[in-house]
Amino acid sequence: MIEQLLRERRSVRRFKTDPIPEALVQRLIEGAVCAPSASNKQPWKFLLVENRALIAELAGAVRASTTMVARYIPESSQPAFERYGDYFTRFEHAPLVVVPIYKPLTLLSNLTSDDLPGTERAALTQLERDSGLIGTSLALGHLLLVAHELGLGASGMTGPLLARSELKRLLEVPPAWDIVALVPVGFPDEVPVATERKPAHLVTRWFR
Repeated sequence: MIEQLLRERRSVRRFKTDPIPEALVQRLIEGAVCAPSASNKQPWKFLLVENRALIAELAGAVRASTTMVARYIPESSQPAFERYGDYFTRFEHAPLVVVPIYKPLTLLSNLTSDDLPGTERAALTQLERDSGLIGTSLALGHLLLVAHELGLGASGMTGPLLARSELKRLLEVPPAWDIVALVPVGFPDEVPVATERKPAHLVTRWFR
């Protein structure tokens, strides 16, 4: 059953305008928070955005950042960038945008003395940051699978993070927290075809 769900899930970017019943949204989050996390710290929160004006502001911020970056793209690559950048605002027509946010874990860094060597200090800082990010990313994966099971469409979008600072301001994300992705959710208005996946043997390396 789980393998079928994994193979059938698609990233949906076109949605019907129908609102999502709150009971389904609750089931999305309940599925997400079943994900594992380092030391079970559950370093996540989920911002649920239905406000059309706010979603429009988020899309406007992303569009502005994309336009700014486009100025630094060689003319020969402009068409490709425009096609790619167009995806960054595909969330704006979804009835719901879920924004998973996370904070770094602060477990080991509170236990170490100030004379910890720089290499280990840097590794520890990255470990704690990545632990929060990875745990919340696992929760995002759960959310996408539950959405598909419930007959909803969704996609995890990192392109909008080009406007990370402005998105954090608009969403009032606390300074110690960061955004993992923007996740448009709704009843699908498209049936995406399956995309090609690399065979497992090409992405596997054994140490025996």
